[in-house]
This record gives sequence, structure tokens and C-alpha cells, in this order.
Amino acid sequence: MTALDWVLVVAIVVLAAFVVIGLVLGARALRQLQESKTADRDRREQTLDAAKAKVDDANAKAASVRAEAAAAKAEATAARAEARRVLDDAHGEADTILEHAHRQAESDAEQVRTAARRSGEREVALLNATAKEQAAEVERRAARIDERERLHADEVERLVERERRLAAMDADLASREAALTAREAELTAAEEGRRRELERIAGLTADAARTELIENIETQAKREAAILVRDIESEAKHTADTRARHIVVDAIQRIASEQTAESVVSVLHLPSDEMKGRIIGREGRNIRAFESTTGVNLIIDDTPEAVLLSCFDPVRREVGRLTLEKLVLDGRIHPHRIEEVFDSAKNEVERLCERAAEEALVDVGITDIHPELATLLGRLRYRTSYGQNVLKHLVETAHIAGIMAAELRLDVPTIKRSAFLHDIGKALTHEVEGSHALIGADLARKYGESEDVVHAIEAHHNEVQPQTVEAVLTQAADACSGGRPGARRESLEAYVKRLERIEEIAAGKVGVDKVFAMQAGREIRVMVRPEDVDDIGAAVLARDVAKQIEEELTYPGQIRVTVVRESRVTELAR
Repeated sequence: MTALDWVLVVAIVVLAAFVVIGLVLGARALRQLQESKTADRDRREQTLDAAKAKVDDANAKAASVRAEAAAAKAEATAARAEARRVLDDAHGEADTILEHAHRQAESDAEQVRTAARRSGEREVALLNATAKEQAAEVERRAARIDERERLHADEVERLVERERRLAAMDADLASREAALTAREAELTAAEEGRRRELERIAGLTADAARTELIENIETQAKREAAILVRDIESEAKHTADTRARHIVVDAIQRIASEQTAESVVSVLHLPSDEMKGRIIGREGRNIRAFESTTGVNLIIDDTPEAVLLSCFDPVRREVGRLTLEKLVLDGRIHPHRIEEVFDSAKNEVERLCERAAEEALVDVGITDIHPELATLLGRLRYRTSYGQNVLKHLVETAHIAGIMAAELRLDVPTIKRSAFLHDIGKALTHEVEGSHALIGADLARKYGESEDVVHAIEAHHNEVQPQTVEAVLTQAADACSGGRPGARRESLEAYVKRLERIEEIAAGKVGVDKVFAMQAGREIRVMVRPEDVDDIGAAVLARDVAKQIEEELTYPGQIRVTVVRESRVTELAR
């Protein structure tokens, strides 16, 4: 059934309902009328019975009964009229509803037809677009199939040509192999003839000559070994007393082991243990980024509210400590933030070095010095030599040399300047090969120091024989400062030199960007430039570094060499 049919059915049902309601109301009115008639009949019968007894009263009551009957008839007439009026109203309202239902049904039908037409048009358009897309896809697939067939044909032609070349190469190789076999046979015969000729000329067989040569070499080696043992024993007897005294003095001067730990480890206190998790980061990415950026080994253990920073290079360790301290105070810890804070901490350490150099110069009384030399002096604030702070050693040496020069009535400013600058080369031992005395002399000469000062610097370890009083007093002051009890410790310097040499070995390879010795020298991390070293080259580099370390150094345990090759792409969104 259509929507119009449903509307007509509903209208008819509503009209029937109104008619039924009118009929019910009319039937109720008629029922009331019949009930009133029944009541009147009962009253008349009672009146007739009473009329037999009282005729006069019956006549009066009969008149009243007739009046009531007339009123009842009038009510019945009014009820019939009301029923007709209700029925007429029901018919009129039903007609109105039917007419409204017809109009609404026509309007709904028109809307349904319009919607159906629009939907049909959309479906047709969609089907047309789909058909066009499918046709285009078929054309593209056909084009791809044609291109693939063409590529297959080209590949077949290349394979056929390659087979022809391989066949020609096989033939050529076979001919060359035959020629080489013949040549090898000729060489074998010639070698055998030459050996027989040599045996004939020497009058010895090859085995006899070999035995005689070995005996001669063995005799010569034994003689050289005996001479070497004699020289060693003589030197040992000659230097026994001196070495014994040195051993006793070193034992007396040795400081507590805690000071050694303080020389290579820094402790940073944390506000809470929760900060350790943030420092480590998700899957350890923060701690890896920190160590690769700063070159400092970060040790996080069960120590409450504290972490350890370990590195043999004191400048690098101080930069790492300031970096971590700023990250903890800021609270934002992630790889990019670590790099930013590292640059800031590095600049701050440079400022501290400059301030330390200025204070040392004021303490010694030197004012006219080249700015580059002052910068290098500041770097010595974090450098130690045999456990002794180098910058403090320079200040102490200058004071001792000045006192001795004053006692001898010599040029005090020049001698103090020579003594103060004698270890300036230690600021560049990581970057320049050679003795720090010769490096320091080259620096002093480069930045305009006098020849007396330059000669005192290069001669203070006898690389150059001392020729002036300034050089001799510089040597004496250096020995007094370094030789006092508890000033230096040999093992720490050897340890630092070994780590420096490990970094120098890796840094000398091609394509290396940065090198960090970690885990107290048990691991070395090599950062390479990805454009210069590929993955295979990284493996070769790690093997070469490990082999060179094995050949040149002596160390306990084993050293792990880790080569890191990382590519980064950065773009700015403006």
C-alpha cells in the first residue's frame, strides 16, 4: 500500500470513530429516556392503587404526572436533536479530516517522488563516475602490462647478451688457465735447477745450509743476550739505591684512595629518587643521549638521591656535571634539551676557566700576557699532573722561582714568568702530538714571549739542554713544587695517559668525528660521520681500533670498542 492509501485508511478510521461516539451518546440518551418512562409507569401504577383509596388525590397527582410526562417528552426531543447535531458535527469533521488527509497525502507523495527522482539522479551520476574510473584503471593496467612486457623483453635481451659474454670469458679463462699451468711447470723446473746449481756451487745441501744458518743465529743471539743481561745487572746495581729511595718516597707521598676517586668521579645530589627515572628516560634514551653528547659516563645506582659522573678528563666531567645539574633544576629532560643545556654548560665552564686564569695571573703579578695564552691557562684549572692541579702547580712554581731569583739578585719578573708558563703545553696535549715542554715553547714563541722564557719552557724537562739561569731556576722550582710530599701520584697520571692514548688512537682514523673513553677505560665510543663511513666501514673501523689498542697498550681486562653511526635530518617549519 502507498502512503496515500494509508492516509485514507486512517481518515476513515477516525471518521468511523466519531460516528461510533455519536451513536453511543444517542443510545445513552434514549436509555435515560426509557428509564424515566419505566419510573413514570411504576409511579402511575402506585397512583392507581392509591386512587382507589383516595380518588381526589389521584386526580391531582395524575395532572402532575401528565406534566412530568410532557417534560420528559420535551427532554427526549431535545436529546434527539442533540444527537442529530453531534452526528452532523461528526460528519462535517470527518469530511474536513478526509480533505486535509487528501491534501497531505498528495504533498507527501510529491515529496517522495521528488526525493526518489533526486536519489535516482545521484545513483546514475555515481554509476557513471564509477564506470569512468574503472575504465581509466583498466587503461592504466593495460599500459603497465605493456611496459612490463617491454621491460621483460629488454631483460631477456640483456641476459642473452650476458650469456654470450660469459661464454667468451669462459673460453678466455680456460686458455689463460692452460697458459698459467704451463708457466707454473716451467717455473718449477727452473727453481729446481737453480737449487741444484746452488748446492753444487756451495758444496752443501739445502738442509745442511739451513742447519748451519740456524746455529750461527743461535750463537749470535746467545752472545747478545749475555751482553744485555750483563748491562742490565750493572745498571741495576748502579741505580739500586736511587730506585729504593724513590720507592720509599712514593710510598710516603701516596694519598688516600678516596682522593683518587674524587679525581675521576663527581657526585651530583638529586632532590628525590624519582628524578633518577626521568634521567634514565624511556628505555634509557635520555642517559644514552647524555653520555653520547657529553662523553661522561653516568652511573646510577642504589645511592639515595645521588648519581655519579665518571670521566678521566676533568673539563669534560665538569661540563657534564653542570649539564645534569641544570637539567635536574629545569625538570625537562629529553635528548634535544640535553644538547641545548650542554652548549650552555660548556660556555659556562669556559667562563670559569677564564676567571681562574685571571685570578692566577693576579696572584703571580703578571699583567701583560696574550689573551690566547690566558685562555689556555684557564683550561689548566681542571687538568691534573700526577694528581696535582696544574694551574695551582704553576702558581706555586712561580712563587718558588721568584723567591730564589730574589735571593740570587736576578731578574725576578722574567724568572717568575718562565716558571708560570713552563707547563702551558699541557693544555694542548689532547690536540697536539709531542712533549708538552716543546709544545709550550712553540706556543710561547707564537704569542710573543721572549727567547729567555721560551728557552726555559722547552728546557725544563731536558728535551733541550738548559743554557740560561732562567731555565735552571725553572727546573729547580718545578722539582720543588712537584717533589714535595703528597703533591703527586704516579698511578693516576698513568691511568689518564692511557685513556688519552686510547682516544688518540681512535681519533686518528679517517671519518671519526668524536671519541669518548667511558667506563674507566673499559669502553670507547667512536662517533663517525655518516657521509664518510658506511656500515661496513664502521665494522672495519671498530676492528682496526681494537687491534691497534691491543698492540700498543697494556691494560687489565678487556676494552669494548663501539662505533656509532647516526644520521640526522633537521628542517624548520616557518
